[in-house]
Amino acid sequence: MVMIGSTSNTTSAFPASANATFSALQAQKEKNVEETLNLHALKNREDIEAAAREFEAVFISQMIKPMFEGIKSDTMFGGGKGEEVFRGLMIEEYGKEIAARDITGIQTQVRNKLIELQAQQTTGG
Repeated sequence: MVMIGSTSNTTSAFPASANATFSALQAQKEKNVEETLNLHALKNREDIEAAAREFEAVFISQMIKPMFEGIKSDTMFGGGKGEEVFRGLMIEEYGKEIAARDITGIQTQVRNKLIELQAQQTTGG
């Protein structure tokens, strides 16, 4: 008597077509697992790139913020809390635009370091 799931040769107890179907299903399962792992790696890569871009945007925003501190606003049509808030939002957008162009090289360095750290964490070293 052959028990299904035992370590003995179970394929001899089934017809050839069932063995072929089983092999095809097993191959499909392995392919699905591999695709899932690839998608997970791709998602991690996209997350890392987004984090690096965001880091650069915040860094650049903080670097250019002092440039705007010395600018006086027009007292007739400007000033006040509204302009202060708008100026902060405008500086953030400048930082995002500069970071989107990836011209400083900051996000490349951050991305490479994050990938290196993730690889070390994955391998346990």
